[in-house]
Amino acid sequence: MILGIGIDTVEISRFQRFLDEDNQALLNRLFAPAEQEYCRPRKQAASCLAARFAAKEAFVKALGTGLRDGICWTEIAVGNDQLGKPFLKLSGRALQLFSEQGAASAHLSLSHDGGHAVAQVILEAP
Repeated sequence: MILGIGIDTVEISRFQRFLDEDNQALLNRLFAPAEQEYCRPRKQAASCLAARFAAKEAFVKALGTGLRDGICWTEIAVGNDQLGKPFLKLSGRALQLFSEQGAASAHLSLSHDGGHAVAQVILEAP
């Protein structure tokens, strides 16, 4: 059973600006260390970060809480499996609320094109 669906789109140029300005404090507030380590070496680092941020926004929309109830951005991280498929890694309050909603899995899709990154999250119960 589907518990929630969230979608978000962001402008990649915003994240290019964060990288150009070397705004590490902001990047640390928005992204887990593993996310930064994955994206920074990439040629399209801004696209990579933008898609991950869109995933975080899409997740809190699917959860139905928005970014409140004590959730931190770094508690919602995006990883990739061996084939490159993205997945959510939840911790802290984000994981707690996910469990309290009765969710068993979160499905994630990312894309970027034309200066925008988009993410969709579907939360599913057992």
